[in-house]
Amino acid sequence: MKFEFATANQIIFGEGVLSQVGEISSELGENTLIVAGGGSVPINSLIKILETGRISNTVFRVHSEPDIITVMEGVELAKNNHCDFVIGFGGGSVLDTAKAIAAMLTNPGQLVDYLEVIGSGKQIINQAAPMIAIPTTAGTGTEVTSNAVIASPEHQIKVSLRSRKMIPTIALVDPELTYTMPAKVTANTGMEPLTQVIESYVSNRANIMTDIISERGIKLGAGALLKAFLDGEDRKARHDMSITSLFGGLALANGGLGAVHGFAGPIGGMFNVPHGLLCACLLPYVIKYNIKTLETFELGEEIRNRYLDIAKWVTGDPLAEINDGIYWIQELAKSLNIPGLRDLGIHPQDFDIIIEKSKSASSMQKNPVKLEEKILRAILEEAY
Repeated sequence: MKFEFATANQIIFGEGVLSQVGEISSELGENTLIVAGGGSVPINSLIKILETGRISNTVFRVHSEPDIITVMEGVELAKNNHCDFVIGFGGGSVLDTAKAIAAMLTNPGQLVDYLEVIGSGKQIINQAAPMIAIPTTAGTGTEVTSNAVIASPEHQIKVSLRSRKMIPTIALVDPELTYTMPAKVTANTGMEPLTQVIESYVSNRANIMTDIISERGIKLGAGALLKAFLDGEDRKARHDMSITSLFGGLALANGGLGAVHGFAGPIGGMFNVPHGLLCACLLPYVIKYNIKTLETFELGEEIRNRYLDIAKWVTGDPLAEINDGIYWIQELAKSLNIPGLRDLGIHPQDFDIIIEKSKSASSMQKNPVKLEEKILRAILEEAY
């Protein structure tokens, strides 16, 4: 077996590790651009720690998912203030913005030059500026991945800026930063890493390392998500969800994803819908139709056994069958108040363009089986 595994230079995990950011920053530079969200998690503590360590800072607020204009505004601000490294402090959109800014600080030209699908797709030549990624949600795992998802409202699509040269220098994951997440945000963000570790486990790029990471992530996420949703002060549940999110990033970056994300990317570019919600809507039906397709697939038994593993892990029942796992995921979504596609403003007349865009999505190519167009439509119809 041949495989590669790439991640941040250093991963620091644990309650209270935010206190180390001053010492860590002193090794990266003297002046940082802090890319932060709209204020749901205050940055006062972060700034105080940096100032104690004599690190100057400039704050760049991100109020939506990153797009080309936002990223280039951040690059200009960093250059004008002579920032020599970047700190991303927030959810997945904030960290993706920070990663893209760090990459464009050291590479010539415009962001669109490096984007897939809508741009030239040029390779990033130079190592991105040093960056510390500090997630405040248990969601995307982007603190350890090599891409940033950039929205293009003009094209109604989300595309990736992708290079191992833009993996954050340091991923600092402090579960305490997630304690104040509202229940709705916990649900919307939490279904994403659970989907990531499930899809990575059955991906056609899975390997022995991602298998280990995915298995642990599935078990932890399945046991913790509903608890964190029902009681945001459940410290163990918050801890376990932060691990699941981190493991989701590690697994997807090195083992790939599947049809759920193959759908979710294009849909997210067309509609203003949280990514985790889309994952929750689609996951049980993608599993159902992957299993049906596997019946005609030469190596179907091996993948089917992996879905059997997943069913046993999420239900905690060693005798569980695949349908038990699908049912468990459906019931979890109900408990988290996850709506269907209809309630998210997505309608059958949108299916043709969703399917067309999804067929070429990179995650769709890593699904364990190739799904015909009629199967893709059936998944959307059942998720509706």
